Amino acid sequence: MSRTTPIPDTVTLHVPFRIVRRGGRKEMQLPDGTPQQRKIDNTLVKALARAFRWKRMLESEEFTTIAELAQHEKIAPSYLTRILRLTFLAPDIVEAILDGRPAMAMSAETLRTGLEGDWTVQRRTCGIDRR
Repeated sequence: MSRTTPIPDTVTLHVPFRIVRRGGRKEMQLPDGTPQQRKIDNTLVKALARAFRWKRMLESEEFTTIAELAQHEKIAPSYLTRILRLTFLAPDIVEAILDGRPAMAMSAETLRTGLEGDWTVQRRTCGIDRR
């Protein structure tokens, strides 16, 4: 089988968008009706990263107490304890946060102030549907 029309060497693709400034940062804005990219909550992702890093530091016995770790990190032990609670989140909640999937009740403050230890209750509180 042979082709009757030759394949061009270059292909030009036009994507309508504009660059807008938001809070000193540049952001790409797509036309209305275009599916929007997921918004990742950077504060929440940063809190999760810290929580798991601190947990690893405690588990490796690099620091023996929360107070010692807090002193090393130059933060209050109570803050470190609140952030460490994020390590007890259900794995699918952590995944939703990292993927930027929206959840009606999920914010850093909601998660820090305390969620039940039961993952089913956590999912219901955060508005995460179990797959």
